[in-house]
Amino acid sequence: MNTTTQTIKKPQTSIFTQVLLIFLGLVFIFSGLIKLNDPVGTKIKLEEYFEVFSQDLPWAAGLFHGLLPLALPLAVFLCVAEVVLGVAVLIRYRFKATLYALLGLIVFFTFLTFYSAYFNRVTDCGCFGEAIKLKPWQSFAKDIVLLITILILFSQHKKILPLLTIKTSNLTMLVTTVLCFGLGIYAIFYLPPVDFLPYKIGDNIRENMQLPVDAKPWVYENSFVMKNIKNGQTQEFSEKAYNDGIWQDTLNWQYVDLKKKLIQQGDEPKIKDFAPTTPDGENITDKVLTGKQLLFIIQDFKTMNPKDLEAIGKLIKNLKGTEIQLLTASSVETAEIFRHEYQLAAPLLTIDEKVSKTMIRTNPGIMLLKDGTVLKKWSYMQIPDTNEIEILLQKP
Repeated sequence: MNTTTQTIKKPQTSIFTQVLLIFLGLVFIFSGLIKLNDPVGTKIKLEEYFEVFSQDLPWAAGLFHGLLPLALPLAVFLCVAEVVLGVAVLIRYRFKATLYALLGLIVFFTFLTFYSAYFNRVTDCGCFGEAIKLKPWQSFAKDIVLLITILILFSQHKKILPLLTIKTSNLTMLVTTVLCFGLGIYAIFYLPPVDFLPYKIGDNIRENMQLPVDAKPWVYENSFVMKNIKNGQTQEFSEKAYNDGIWQDTLNWQYVDLKKKLIQQGDEPKIKDFAPTTPDGENITDKVLTGKQLLFIIQDFKTMNPKDLEAIGKLIKNLKGTEIQLLTASSVETAEIFRHEYQLAAPLLTIDEKVSKTMIRTNPGIMLLKDGTVLKKWSYMQIPDTNEIEILLQKP
């Protein structure tokens, strides 16, 4: 009697599908980790979107204003979700459910990037945080590629089997989630582990305020709108035609307007708006960027912990040989009340709120400068003592 042994073959995943899995997983992991490194930056970007939507959709303004206080937890959740789902793709964890979650996430991101690009409302979507800057249409194109990738994987999901056992997969996902939340919380309280901003340690603020020699210039095309005196009609002339003689023909043409069309977008300095100003309105940027300067950057006095203000006051009192400045985005009136109440014996300077958040992500934060070069930054959880500051200033 002959017996036939039949082998049941498991579905085979094609090389193309494997490449898509790796691509999709790594993109989401990279995107999430970059933003988890700086969740406050993602929070700021969400606040921009909420403000824009509240203006463009006045009937829903209450909803978006209500979301503003939730911007930070939402930012952390979105970043963690990106990394966790990226890992889930790589290990093929509960794959169909993972794809549905990714689809929802990418549809949300695609809507935001399209809105930014089409209406030119938020010119930097923050897809990769401060590490990689994409223009709105580039961000939208990236999301379309990811959307297509997800849809292709949907068509192949029955052939895509888990790489790990259920127990190992669950443990991997749990560890990933815990580590991601840990990274996000650390970055919120202790500053981003990797600083991509133009005020990072080692950067010279004065140099970052200037354009490099090889910077790409802004190029505009001028056209002149002229009115025909005889028939009252207007006509546009190129700059060449205008200079060749139209401007002299005052018997027939009258100047109406000058139009500028952007031909080539040029480079901008890394730092554009750093302008510390005294309560009297004097810009003392040059003074702040000269010599040894310890800057206490306070975004908002009203939201500060009184214990942090007391610690700052104590540090200011004990410091010698270093100029100290209080930089704040609060109003002068509010700042003066707190300055006197907590005996913050240092000159008060005002800066733009966005600049204060770019300089340092915590409120308050401390920055040590030497001739405009950033030597060290501290969050309010790491307020230094005088010895630490003196040692840093002694280094060449």
